[in-house]
Amino acid sequence: AVDEKSRVRGMMAREAFPDHGGMLFVFPDATERSFWMANCLINIDLLFLDARGTITAVHRMVIEPPPADGESLFAYEGRLLRYWSNGPAQFAVELEPGSLDRLGVGVNDRIDLDLRRLKDMAR
Repeated sequence: AVDEKSRVRGMMAREAFPDHGGMLFVFPDATERSFWMANCLINIDLLFLDARGTITAVHRMVIEPPPADGESLFAYEGRLLRYWSNGPAQFAVELEPGSLDRLGVGVNDRIDLDLRRLKDMAR
């Protein structure tokens, strides 16, 4: 997800991850970020990475109840849990649930990515 439209959509309304797949979010800069589970139908494991590819935070995001009848968009979005990057992050990775445990990754681990190429792609 290298542009604003694809980053905003993320895994919304998707019922599954591709086999051994995930979603890599590439932002044009490194800043404090948060994700939420608006309109998500599956649990998601999340990694935030700084501009060097070092993990700043890991989260196991769980499905949130959908908007209730008559609930405003403002109220719905206001009740959603935010998952924070815990420092400047330029990348995020969403993976199928259980991936964090399977991969054994955590804060301060480094992920090997072609950072220069990815940063050049961000819009």
